[in-house]
Amino acid sequence: MIFRARHFQFIFPRPALIMGIVNVTPDSFSDGGRFLSSKAAVTHALKLAAAGAEILDVGGESTRPGASPVGEKEECRRVIPVIKKLASVFKGRAPAISVDTMKPAVARAALEAGASIVNDVAAHRNDAEMWRIIAEFGAGYVVMHAPSGLHQKRGGAGDIVHEVGDFFSERIKKLKVVGVRPEQIVFDPGIGFGKNVEQNLRLLACLRSFVRLRRPLLLGASRKSFIEKLFGLKVNERLPASLACAILGVESGAHIIRAHDVAETVRAVRMAEAVLGKQKK
Repeated sequence: MIFRARHFQFIFPRPALIMGIVNVTPDSFSDGGRFLSSKAAVTHALKLAAAGAEILDVGGESTRPGASPVGEKEECRRVIPVIKKLASVFKGRAPAISVDTMKPAVARAALEAGASIVNDVAAHRNDAEMWRIIAEFGAGYVVMHAPSGLHQKRGGAGDIVHEVGDFFSERIKKLKVVGVRPEQIVFDPGIGFGKNVEQNLRLLACLRSFVRLRRPLLLGASRKSFIEKLFGLKVNERLPASLACAILGVESGAHIIRAHDVAETVRAVRMAEAVLGKQKK
């Protein structure tokens, strides 16, 4: 299975990719404000790369519940200088740069600045403009499942696993119509987005069911609030539970792990892969 993102090509099976999170925001739930300046964000991103991140996900708008919307100009002001600087440092080599955005104009500016992947938490929208940009640049595209309101809670009726699987299948067809090739697509079940604790746990338990779609699967459970709801843990206390999710995800077939704590996640995932590699086929 191949994942293509502009000039980057990742061929699976291979060790799971770790996507390091670079929040250039004042209000992200985990580290909002710590890396708001371009200099601080670039320094943080370089540390994540040195720790083993093969993708750097740069975001300029918080998607936590209750966060204030950010306009296109402000989002670009936050992320584009960071992406340009990272692109000049890496010069087309790994790590690949991802932009975490819902806005087509920001996606285009980021790709022009040197990004290779668009991580779209609003991929549920029938956004032909965004999709045409992905096709035009040959960019990687992370398609995340979320209700129409992102954090709008779903009812308990129905099977969340079937719902997410059906959504992924439907997106492949729609994206193909506008020229986005299957090998550009990564799927993200959207842990924490419009789902209650039970639904999040159910998705984590059934990740393997999405492998049948033959597209890379991204898992983003790092420091998510469902961990707090389960155990009453503050953000800075959620690393062990986040690592447990990452290990279980890799065992279930996840190909990309999105993480705040890159060094710890790399070590945990590589240990899990070393053990899994010794299982009898």
